Amino acid sequence: MDEPLKHLIQELGNAINDSLSESDRIAEAIGEIKRAGYDVFLVLEATIGFNRRDEDAEEEQEGDSADTTEEPKRTFEATGKIKFTSQDHRFLRALKIAVDDEAR
Repeated sequence: MDEPLKHLIQELGNAINDSLSESDRIAEAIGEIKRAGYDVFLVLEATIGFNRRDEDAEEEQEGDSADTTEEPKRTFEATGKIKFTSQDHRFLRALKIAVDDEAR
């Protein structure tokens, strides 16, 4: 991954964090949970996919006057493994979703 893209992704992550930390609605909900006597931790996970656009294909589409052109298929790849906590497993079981033991 090239450095400019890494920088842009980092900026997106910072923008997401800032918007969550500045949200009055989230702060209020967390405050209510704390006032009810609970400790709160918030973990959010986002999956962001991106593909480099093919500029030649875009120019062809822009120049094509027919409205019947199809969007090019986009593919996304997931990397890494998912680690489930015991709380994740309980939640998934409550939804009647089976999880392979290998995923642990």
